[in-house]
Amino acid sequence: MLDPLVMSLIYWFVFTQVFHRDVGEDPYIVFLISALLPWVWFNSSVSDFTKAFKRDSRLVRSTNIPRSIWVNRIVLSKGMEFLFSLPVLALFVIVNAMVETDPEKVVQVGWGILWFPVAVLLQVILLVGLGMLVAPLCALYADLERTTGLILRALFYATPIIYSVSNLPGPFEIIGSFNPLAGIFTLYRMAFFPDQWHLTTVLISVVMTLAIFVLGSWVFRSLERPVLKEL
Repeated sequence: MLDPLVMSLIYWFVFTQVFHRDVGEDPYIVFLISALLPWVWFNSSVSDFTKAFKRDSRLVRSTNIPRSIWVNRIVLSKGMEFLFSLPVLALFVIVNAMVETDPEKVVQVGWGILWFPVAVLLQVILLVGLGMLVAPLCALYADLERTTGLILRALFYATPIIYSVSNLPGPFEIIGSFNPLAGIFTLYRMAFFPDQWHLTTVLISVVMTLAIFVLGSWVFRSLERPVLKEL
């Protein structure tokens, strides 16, 4: 809970107090945290996927329970941490409503809050799909663990966290929409920023999420035996 809070405060200070900000919405701290918290869930889950089978290799080999449980366990445990961090977001929303004098900068929690559980569900599906893809591949190819870490670092800046999809210029807006996290984070932000609605991005994210889930399921079934031999 502390890491995303500190990161949010740093980005808030840089983009609102040091440099002139022309991305995101006001209040920017709420805009940041509403995407940064689910990003922490995503990042920590994918990082753990790379070690999912190696960490418990003896148990994975010796039990007959579905090996997908090791992936699902990570998604759910990190998801619970995400849910327990939501009071931080709620606190900033409440403080904004109490101290902000400009009506245009007051967070308006409306019908968009109904998209929040949809975003959670989509993120679960996406993470399970990625887990079934990343976990067996990293068990077979050790170098992929480090590569995954580098990809996650780059993905942070390629994902609309400190900005929104609509802030991207020209063709980059469409390209950015093919990041499945873009539509999911749009749905999270809909709870507080109705103007963030971007139908194309959301639809592309749904399709990409389902495609990754199907691909991950196929890869997992195909590599399960080779992984057991490797372990």
